[in-house]
Amino acid sequence: MAKKKKTVYVCQECGYDAPKWLGRCPGCGAWNTMVEETITPEPAGGGGLRLGLSDAVKPQPIAEVQVEDLPRFATGSGELDRVLGGGVIPGSMVLIVGDPGVGKSSLTLKVCADVARGGRRVLYVTGEESTRQVRMRADRLQAIADTLFVVSETNLETIEAHVANIKPDLLVIDSIQTIFKPDVQSAPGSVSQVRECSVDLLRIAKTNGIAAFVIGHVTKEGNLAGPRVLEHIVDTVLYFEGERNAEYRVLRAVKNRFGSTNELGLFEMREVGLVDVPDASKLFLSDRVGDSGTVIIPTVEGTRPLLVELQALVAPTPYVPPRRTADSVDIKRIQLLLAVLEKRVHLQIGACDVYVKVAGGIRIDEPAADLGICVAMASSFANRLLRPKTIVFGEVGLSGEVRAVGQADIRINEAKRLGFEHVVLPMKNYRQLARETDGIHLYGAETISDALRLAMPKD
Repeated sequence: MAKKKKTVYVCQECGYDAPKWLGRCPGCGAWNTMVEETITPEPAGGGGLRLGLSDAVKPQPIAEVQVEDLPRFATGSGELDRVLGGGVIPGSMVLIVGDPGVGKSSLTLKVCADVARGGRRVLYVTGEESTRQVRMRADRLQAIADTLFVVSETNLETIEAHVANIKPDLLVIDSIQTIFKPDVQSAPGSVSQVRECSVDLLRIAKTNGIAAFVIGHVTKEGNLAGPRVLEHIVDTVLYFEGERNAEYRVLRAVKNRFGSTNELGLFEMREVGLVDVPDASKLFLSDRVGDSGTVIIPTVEGTRPLLVELQALVAPTPYVPPRRTADSVDIKRIQLLLAVLEKRVHLQIGACDVYVKVAGGIRIDEPAADLGICVAMASSFANRLLRPKTIVFGEVGLSGEVRAVGQADIRINEAKRLGFEHVVLPMKNYRQLARETDGIHLYGAETISDALRLAMPKD
């Protein structure tokens, strides 16, 4: 007896389904995103054979579970390996997400060539381009290898047949929104297609021990297009950050079952594609001017210290209300720190336009940047230069106190390596470290007023 089909309306943003069309999705609040889809319900009771205990995997005490190091292989990109946790694990599924033109396809194609040159077989499946277009990009990126296979295909059943024939070690799908299953009655890119194709790709990767890279699109808000369940299916989710015309790209892990989610990879866009930036601190500080309103902040991403230049411009304005603009820094944090400066330090900064920017486009989210932001805005407001070769870091409380931050020694060592001589830091961190370490001077601050006095001495 044929299974009876039914029609539901599914939100293309969040995957919420309803029996009738709705103008606004109750799940995410988006308008005009409900699309009609046909589904075939499963029969009651699952419709399958019940497994006996002899056929199923039996539970066992956790102490008896065998633990062994997961095998990894390098991608050829040190920055990508860092974000992944040391390399690619066979049988894992990695989702790479980013804006159009940010470099997702360029990076993955170059990784495919490097892996293939290492003696492994790679299958690159493109659903958006022809094989000739991929070859043209490969020539530009110098990504040609004998065991790198390319196919333009969108049918998942055909892709699975190619996988069975080639038996690759690495499978790349570009992109998941173009792949479809013939037995799913909806268009490619819909919630049902993305969900079902992702589950099948995960099955293919796990059962054959293949590492799979899946490229995904983003919405205009910068979020992953398709159902949120896609992020739960895969093992690792990597987000590309950076404007299309920007020189640098940042790769962050927002989920990683086999490594840390705090690591960060940096790339530079060149004619030959994305190139690793192993010493980003020196690169970001190469164009430093050292004018008022400029502060060097040591931030830490995972285990990686990174010195970035933060610039602030504070100027009086006759317009009400004054403008508050931030680039690569949370604007709400800027507004909070401005209130602390006006209340606790008595800077009449409320009637001024304030612009804050991080050179290089690196986004700063950690609280350790609070003190540097305050010093930069105060320096621009007073038009006073900082002490030469000085870095500033610390968290700022609402009472104007400077709170301690973690990994202070790593930040100081990175500053010392790049030739800085003075460090303004929280008093608690200062007491835990030596007052002078190999020629670098430390200055402890308990309040913002202390930090401003130490960073911008009158003499």
